[in-house]
Amino acid sequence: MAEQNTNAKNETAAASAGERRPIILGIDLGTTNSLVAVSGDSGDAQNADAMAPRVLEGEGEMSGPMLPSVVRYGVRGEPGAYEAIVEAVGKPARDAAVLHPTRTVASVKRLMGRSATDAERDAPYLSYRVVAGPNETARAFIPSEGDEREGVVVSPQEVSAEILRALKARAEAALDLDVREAVVTVPAYFDDAQRQATRDAGRLAGLDVRRIVNEPTAAALAYGIGLRNREPETIAVFDLGGGTFDVSILQVIPAGHDADASDDGDTAFFQVLSTAGDTHLGGDDVDRMIVQLVLDDVAKKLQQTVEFPAGTRQALRDLAETTKIRLSTDELVTIELDLGGEAGVYRRSLTREELEEMMTPWVERAIARCGEALRDAKLTPAQIDRVVMVGGSTRIPLVRRRVGEFFGAEPYTALDPDLVVALGAAEQAAIIAGTNRSALLMDVIPLSLGIETMGGAVAKLIVRNSTVPARATEMFSTSVDGQTSIKINVLQGEREMVEHCRSLGEFTLSGIPPMPAGIPQLEVEFLVDQNGVLSVSAVEKRSGKRAAIQVVPHHGLSREEVDRIERDSFEHAREDMTRHRVVDLVVNAKLDLKWIGERLDAVGDELETDYRRDLEERIERLRGFVRAAEDDWRSVDPNEFHAAKEELDRGSMRLHEVSIARSLRESE
Repeated sequence: MAEQNTNAKNETAAASAGERRPIILGIDLGTTNSLVAVSGDSGDAQNADAMAPRVLEGEGEMSGPMLPSVVRYGVRGEPGAYEAIVEAVGKPARDAAVLHPTRTVASVKRLMGRSATDAERDAPYLSYRVVAGPNETARAFIPSEGDEREGVVVSPQEVSAEILRALKARAEAALDLDVREAVVTVPAYFDDAQRQATRDAGRLAGLDVRRIVNEPTAAALAYGIGLRNREPETIAVFDLGGGTFDVSILQVIPAGHDADASDDGDTAFFQVLSTAGDTHLGGDDVDRMIVQLVLDDVAKKLQQTVEFPAGTRQALRDLAETTKIRLSTDELVTIELDLGGEAGVYRRSLTREELEEMMTPWVERAIARCGEALRDAKLTPAQIDRVVMVGGSTRIPLVRRRVGEFFGAEPYTALDPDLVVALGAAEQAAIIAGTNRSALLMDVIPLSLGIETMGGAVAKLIVRNSTVPARATEMFSTSVDGQTSIKINVLQGEREMVEHCRSLGEFTLSGIPPMPAGIPQLEVEFLVDQNGVLSVSAVEKRSGKRAAIQVVPHHGLSREEVDRIERDSFEHAREDMTRHRVVDLVVNAKLDLKWIGERLDAVGDELETDYRRDLEERIERLRGFVRAAEDDWRSVDPNEFHAAKEELDRGSMRLHEVSIARSLRESE
């Protein structure tokens, strides 16, 4: 009966989507967290969100894109006939791990396809026992609650299958159909036994693993590397997660460049030249540094070592992780935690500079592995064309800075480093399923790119159909006196106002010395490279303050969505241009009124009465246009508005001459 219901569900989905190709999931089966993504999952080509690669999120207590790779087991039955039962998967299992350490299996990826002897190095880092199973394979031992010497053994494949099963269920709920195929990613250094173990885990979860893809290859695919390359490239993938670090050096052979090298006529060939890493290096180390800092402070305060209960230890770990994340964007964080008992409430401030000093040896360990990988590949940093950042710990500013310094290239950070491998797996899945949107891969920029200006208008720096690579620079300034920071909103679209365009990201240029409006010189540069990655940088020329962001402007758009946006721009062109013109007139008129008003207050007593009266009338007329336009931009004639501004500009020439003359007299 269940099979009949499943078939009916598939038939209904197929009927609603017409001739719909099979959905193949892209899965990042990670050591710390796992994700599932999909690309081209809709028969409705107008639905851009459905056609583009996207990571699927859970609901309720499993909300968010990332599923912690953690499973908690219980044991039931009698001695000699124990059976393992799954009590929790994902976040609930992770959050309660400190309460059930020996029955909570995390980081099982370290055991996949390995012998118990091989796993001995990892055992001290795991809260559960690792024992030898059939053929000396590494297994997790789950003790019974009554007697921890007795229990049941589970294989890494079974644990991984529970994680994959949860991801499969998440995808089926989001897509409202049964899914039976997947592309799963693994580290580049996984051997045949580890890859086969991953396939076995998929089979246990009810998934046909169509292809095993190296994680660095998936990360490259997410950025379109290998899909739009014309010449071979050498790339480095720097993957720093919660508990592990890998660096891989890949050579990318474009599709059609070497027919013998590619296994698919329309996809590139990725050759792994070398790998290096550390299976016990990750963001968790930074969390432990912060925890140790707190413990040392408390021990010094109480003059004794304190053993905290499990709940407090978990809260301290969570606080450490939150502090680390906040210091990636903030310069200072105040740590506050109720430790209970005689320890009381703990408080202290931690600056990014202090944390970076603590982290420096940790980061240098990763950089040293990069050097090893390059030596193994017989390459120098200068021979690396692209650097791709993967893993949540690559958000740390010190990590990004050191990687850029080592390779001498700005790393790719446009895509969320936690999601990039899953997105790349979805791209590979779409290629296999035949739903890859290759026409959207950019030889030209499909939609214009710009920034938000005062009044909600859009200043376009790179116009649509510009060939890739493309670069544009433009100068801007402030419209408010004493402004010390400028928020830059990067936009994509063909309409003239922000509300009708797509925001790609925001960043803030801060630390600008206070200056009068219009004096700061803000240079904004847009650079789209051959892989379609947009880098936006801003520098205030007087102070030298800089800020930047990376985005992928085509991400999340289908070709049909691009066409619709272009049609809308044509339909609303006259109205949009008029509104943009009025908005610009308001901004510039306000600056004129400000400057002329200040000069009039300063030297008005030196002006002829008739000239001053005429000037004040022109000022009031222009103010009337500004007030009317701010109430309703449609209520003003832009030509009359512009004429009023020009009349005031011309009429104020005498005022400026008098003002300059007074300044010269006062300076003598």
